[in-house]
Amino acid sequence: MSVDTPARIAILGAGPIGLETALYARFLGYDVDIYERGGVAENILSWGHVRMFTPFGQNRSRLGIAALTAQEVGGLPADGDLLTGREYLERYLAPLSRSDLLDGNIHERTEVLAIGRKKQWKGENVGTESRDNDDFQLLLRERNKSERTATADVVVDCTGTYGNHNWVGRGGLPAPGEQSARRRIEYCLPDVLGESRHRYAGRRVVVIGSGYSAATTVVALAELAQQEPETRVTWITRGPSEEPIPRIAGDRYPERVHLASAANHVSEAKDARVSHWPETTIREIRWKKDAGVFKLKLGGRHAGKLEADRVIANVGYRPNLELFRELHVQTCYASEGPMKLASALSAAGDVKPAPSLGPETLLTPEPDFYVLGAKSYGRNSQFFLSTGFDQIRALFTILGDRPDLDLYSTVGKLP
Repeated sequence: MSVDTPARIAILGAGPIGLETALYARFLGYDVDIYERGGVAENILSWGHVRMFTPFGQNRSRLGIAALTAQEVGGLPADGDLLTGREYLERYLAPLSRSDLLDGNIHERTEVLAIGRKKQWKGENVGTESRDNDDFQLLLRERNKSERTATADVVVDCTGTYGNHNWVGRGGLPAPGEQSARRRIEYCLPDVLGESRHRYAGRRVVVIGSGYSAATTVVALAELAQQEPETRVTWITRGPSEEPIPRIAGDRYPERVHLASAANHVSEAKDARVSHWPETTIREIRWKKDAGVFKLKLGGRHAGKLEADRVIANVGYRPNLELFRELHVQTCYASEGPMKLASALSAAGDVKPAPSLGPETLLTPEPDFYVLGAKSYGRNSQFFLSTGFDQIRALFTILGDRPDLDLYSTVGKLP
């Protein structure tokens, strides 16, 4: 690659971190292609009704605000505003994607199927600098289902984990019958008080999971049950505690405190419409098409059989590792995040945004390949967008330290 030619960076995913990474890259003069299998930040719409814990000031960059202000975009949120996912998309991310720096660089409805090197197979030149001299090759599937390839000097995977759900069975495996029934199971956060109300009102609903997503779902269903008394909710968690959402001492996010308190109150209330079943596992889950119901077999404290009209499995997400199977990327045996970052995070707290922990934690054995955002945390759900912004600044510190990429003196002046 000539030093007179800016490096071409391929960014996978047009979510918040993908867009912000592209914005910094374009600001520095790099050529950028953003590949997004859906629309810009489309995954956010699936939880667009949910209010974020963190204020807007932690979910935007100074460069992003500057780009929108320069184009006289109105209606920007105040830093202290707590936005819903939809508001965040409509008032910040969508306008950002249309800004001058990013206009024409986003390839929507273009899915990246695989990444490799153009001339080198996975087993070749292991641990040598020669892999660095070969372009990346990306296999793409476009909106018309046709496939093509594209090349890049640097690849940044910002595809996240949302949509790649975990399974409800014991040991993290699919429960018998789950894979066949998965199209009937809701693994995301349905808007049970809004557009999905008709699916849950007056129904027997089982919610599986013990995180904040499950808490959000259960609190909404409890409100629905008050409005629609025929609604019945069973909340299944594996943990022994009667209080399913642990309280965080000194939690700096009031919205998260409120949600935890509300969910725990629901679990403790003596209400026949909502029941919390702790220390319970899913041994089998089958959809009976002829009867239009789920049949579940349970283990643990509430062992037995259960019938439900709807099942919501808020059991977390995992990264898609198939994307870079042909590259040299070492992942953590526990979290499935890149190994260097996973090791650095092992001692980090999980109640506040963690820093990027240094540029070296972003390095993988594959030269010029990086994983940023929620996917960099693997199955660890404690990722904050503000941490992603730290990662972006660290990334361009790395690229700026490379002799053949050190083309811009503004690296140290990033907003």
